Amino acid sequence: MTEPPSPGYYEFLDFNAPLSDQRADAISRSLAERQPTRIVDVGCGWGELLIRTMAMAPAASGLGVDTDTRGIERGRANAAKRGVGDRVDFAVDSATEVTDPADVVICVGSDHAYGSQLDALTALHTLVHPGGVALVGTGFWERQPTPDEAAAIGMTPDELLDLAGLVDLAIATGFRPLAIQTAGRDEWERFESGFLADWETWLMEYGDQPSAADIRSQSDQHRNEWLRGWRDVFGFAYLTLGRPAIS
Repeated sequence: MTEPPSPGYYEFLDFNAPLSDQRADAISRSLAERQPTRIVDVGCGWGELLIRTMAMAPAASGLGVDTDTRGIERGRANAAKRGVGDRVDFAVDSATEVTDPADVVICVGSDHAYGSQLDALTALHTLVHPGGVALVGTGFWERQPTPDEAAAIGMTPDELLDLAGLVDLAIATGFRPLAIQTAGRDEWERFESGFLADWETWLMEYGDQPSAADIRSQSDQHRNEWLRGWRDVFGFAYLTLGRPAIS
């Protein structure tokens, strides 16, 4: 029997985060309006937000790094298709290996690469030129979770702060909050549905194959953890943080 192909790889997602096109374009525009000459995206995945920002900042050069080879390959291809491939480099590397400061630093959903949120904000502060900004996408508790609710996303209740505490943490590391946004339910639902769609569309065609039981189990487990676990508990913030030119 011929083995079926593997399920898709984030084929139904533009961003590996709960982020709408409208919000992404507004964020990219606000970053580009600062007229940066250097933009860095650490833990970029396939760098969609980086590419959009680069397209709006024609004088900038860019760098996206991630340890996911397939994401980097997708980013390179998309950058070339959209006319910014000559100004942005995509590299397979760890976020912690990026040390050269930039005018704009993007880190969405990758702060765990540095350790705690405090570790990440401290490291990102050093990556931003004085007078520059960081766009940080990271988690917070919408309300204090039970142990089981936190465990549904692989955490404990004390691993995250509420939104106010997260902003306070950013201020404590030397940033000033220029904009505070949070993902809405519709963004979460599009994101989670898109994430699950790779498995579910595969099961529609190959659900009778021997490997289907494992894929079905993974999909059902993730959906249950979302809908019965951390939905409306785990939030996601997009913080535009400025590093003051004078400390």
